Amino acid sequence: MSRNRTTRRVAGPLAGLAGAAVLAAATLPGSTATASPDAPAQQSARQTAAKTAPKASPEDRVAALVKSVDGPGVRKHLVALERIGDKHGSRASGTPGYRASKNYVVNQLRKAGYHPQVQSFDFSYFEVTAPPVLQRTAPEPATFVEGTDFDILEYSGSGDVTGTVEGVDLALDDIENSTSGCEAADFAGFTAGNIALVRRGTCDFSVKVVNAQDAGASAVVLMNQGNGEDRSGPFIGTLGGPVGTVPAVTTTFALGRDLEGDTVRVSTSTESETRTTWNVTAETQRGRQGNVVMAGAHLDSVVEGNGINDNGTGSAALLHVAEKLAQKIKAPRNQVRFAWWGAEESGLLGAEHYVSELATENPRALRDIALYLNFDMVGSPNYALFVYDGDNSAFPAGDDAAEAPKGSAQIERAFRTFFRSRDLATRPTAFDGRSDYGPFIAEGIPAGGLFTGAEGIKTKAEARLFGGKAGVAYDECYHQACDDLSNVSMKAVRINTKAIASLVGTYAFSTKSVNGRATGHDRRNATTPLAHDHGHGAGTVTATR
Repeated sequence: MSRNRTTRRVAGPLAGLAGAAVLAAATLPGSTATASPDAPAQQSARQTAAKTAPKASPEDRVAALVKSVDGPGVRKHLVALERIGDKHGSRASGTPGYRASKNYVVNQLRKAGYHPQVQSFDFSYFEVTAPPVLQRTAPEPATFVEGTDFDILEYSGSGDVTGTVEGVDLALDDIENSTSGCEAADFAGFTAGNIALVRRGTCDFSVKVVNAQDAGASAVVLMNQGNGEDRSGPFIGTLGGPVGTVPAVTTTFALGRDLEGDTVRVSTSTESETRTTWNVTAETQRGRQGNVVMAGAHLDSVVEGNGINDNGTGSAALLHVAEKLAQKIKAPRNQVRFAWWGAEESGLLGAEHYVSELATENPRALRDIALYLNFDMVGSPNYALFVYDGDNSAFPAGDDAAEAPKGSAQIERAFRTFFRSRDLATRPTAFDGRSDYGPFIAEGIPAGGLFTGAEGIKTKAEARLFGGKAGVAYDECYHQACDDLSNVSMKAVRINTKAIASLVGTYAFSTKSVNGRATGHDRRNATTPLAHDHGHGAGTVTATR
């Protein structure tokens, strides 16, 4: 970290040359410089001026921090992440690309003067390495469409099998109730080598698939339950971990019913295993450790590509703010801790691991966290400026939102105040806990953050407010290979980075608006976040049962 050297103007026509000569003489090897007889008096005057000069207020320091962050500073990091992704194929946790991303963040933090901590943990890695296939080969050949007729179950095993589809306790005369495949006894008399057809309902998908495997099934087709619109069409499911040893897919209720007794081909190609990944944290050396301000972003991408908007933008913006904070706010009143999470795309695993480890091994340190700010996708190309609905005014707690811990409303208000000060409109987004703030609000920690949209569709009203195209996704490359550097609005990145700097800097000096005269947070404010999905609150939930 370099420091700017200031020069003092000396009166007199030859002062500049004389000053330069003295400086040169003082810095040349073996040279000597004769001090001016007025030097002691000048030094005393400087010291007096330094003592009497008014110190910059916290507001001035925050303003200087906000001014110092800029688009090029963030873009530098985005370019680096893009190069990493290009070299390794993706930046997903459990891959060489994520390891390189982690190393890059650690090196940049060290250059900025931090002492970053790297926390390792194991997680269930899953990757589809070739498109899955579902075909009926007899009696009437047909090829079915992924995403419309069927989907691969997350953590499915690999294989290419053809066999007879055998129904297992389907009980199609009782649509509302289904225990198909939940008991090993359901497979009594099952013909080994056949493809097991089980119906959704009652128990976890993993139980049904493991029971089928144990009974000798060569593959598993899991049909929807059939009771209502949400339980009849295509659906995305997960086994929750690498328990699948045979191909396993989900289908609509209608297709599953039609396939019973037919000869079917099921082909899946996957990698499903336990791997290691990492979180990175870095904190200021000064500031109250009993009232910690945390800000985080997930560093991993999906396996399909570089993940430069999701979530290179949040990670790069946070890294740039951390660098500038080290320069502009050297003595915060509250300790500031930055975090880059691993395995968010696998279900918020990095943040969950961090919080659960604190809860188990150092609950006092967990209580000392005053608030958490989350930044997940802050540069969507067809962006809207969304702020998490911390007061549940737009999205009441229930099916679509979690109850926000006390203090979250004040964080939302602070973000909106910042944007209004720049004549920028915002819109609320559901406070559902489906990003890395979920494990924090589960412990009662006030939270807030920014978001610019994922696969959701931009409305006409939003297009009038923010520009862009109505009727089009905020990010048409969401979770796809095209989520690269060309898929980022640097205007949105620049605006949001300044908002991040403003709140992080403000809370570095005072969290009174969030937690009053207290320090840390009140565990009694704990809430239950909604089940994680990969849509940041806007997509289809990945079902487990």
